Amino acid sequence: MSVTKETVIASLRTVNGPDFTGNIVDLGLVSEIFIADHKVFFSITVPAARAQEMEPLRAAAERVVRAIPGVAGAVVALTAEKKGGGMESAQPRPAPRPSAPAQPRPAPAARPAPHAPPSEARGKRGVPGIDAIIAVASGKGGVGKSTTAVNIALGLKANGLRVGLLDADIYGPSMPRLLNIHGRPETVDGKTLKPMENFGLKVMSMGFLVDEETPMIWRGPMVMSALTQMLREVQWGELDVLVVDMPPGTGDAQLTMAQQVPLAGAIIVSTPQDLALIDARKGLNMFKKVDVPLLGIVENMSYFVAPDTGKRYDIFGHGGARKEAERLGVTFLGEVPLVMGIRETSDAGAPVVASEPDGTEARIYRDIATRVWDRVNAERGAAEAATPKIVFE
Repeated sequence: MSVTKETVIASLRTVNGPDFTGNIVDLGLVSEIFIADHKVFFSITVPAARAQEMEPLRAAAERVVRAIPGVAGAVVALTAEKKGGGMESAQPRPAPRPSAPAQPRPAPAARPAPHAPPSEARGKRGVPGIDAIIAVASGKGGVGKSTTAVNIALGLKANGLRVGLLDADIYGPSMPRLLNIHGRPETVDGKTLKPMENFGLKVMSMGFLVDEETPMIWRGPMVMSALTQMLREVQWGELDVLVVDMPPGTGDAQLTMAQQVPLAGAIIVSTPQDLALIDARKGLNMFKKVDVPLLGIVENMSYFVAPDTGKRYDIFGHGGARKEAERLGVTFLGEVPLVMGIRETSDAGAPVVASEPDGTEARIYRDIATRVWDRVNAERGAAEAATPKIVFE
């Protein structure tokens, strides 16, 4: 049975607005509704000063939508309109366009500024059972970030750790293809999802929930709510580390993870050329400004060795990421060559660390994974040393 926007709107008209005045549709609080694969996505705009107390309203809207025949799931986000935007009294007006990303549950009053100081990051809530969360990011697309992320995750697994992988690239999820995982995840209690698994990794991706060719035309609040659900409403179990494959750039998804999740650190992936490094600097600076430790830089597609002659070619230049790491005082984690085998195994859904564990490229990724975990432990040690201790004599 197909689900229509009209059906969703009719159901949402049964949800009372703030202070039981009218309903959320006629008050103009519901954003544009997006439906894909029988799942419904939308946000609700509420007064910024009352965002936290509006969680029951959000839950009520999600409940009535999930009850519609044919609806397989719902992602409902709260978005708080900026002060002065006319929402303080929640008076009827035309349907708003969300202007600030939604917050994870329980929602704070407003999203912290991108330049949030460390004092604003103290309230980050961890994920039960997960010891460390690492973000793999890039300033731009096309640098091989997802391939690097999956092979680092497999490298950490090969080094003896319990590893999960969250595909946070909402607009272009690639983990289903990279790991050759098909089907839909099961639920534990009708709400909590069981992660998919392959090669010993626990994996969650929007690609498991929406068909590969479905365009994800989402506003910021929907992205943030979806990320929060994939992170916190998944039965990850006990993990030493969760690797998060971030979308390229420095947008809502990156800020959501950096500001709302206690990241153990971030890895930046770049190619050697200047244009890619310019964007990599933006990613590095973003994580610095939101007080996320920088674990280091990986130079991907560092060089090419011709398979027939063995001659080396620096197609994109060489050493740019290493020099940038030295300039910024950031650890250089390693260089990954441009090799046919990495591309072929990735396209086949059997990443090189899993399919050719004794090969040269697999060893490169395992070495990078070792350096990453060393940096995580070093950052933890530094944080513990900096924590004031009360000594009783």
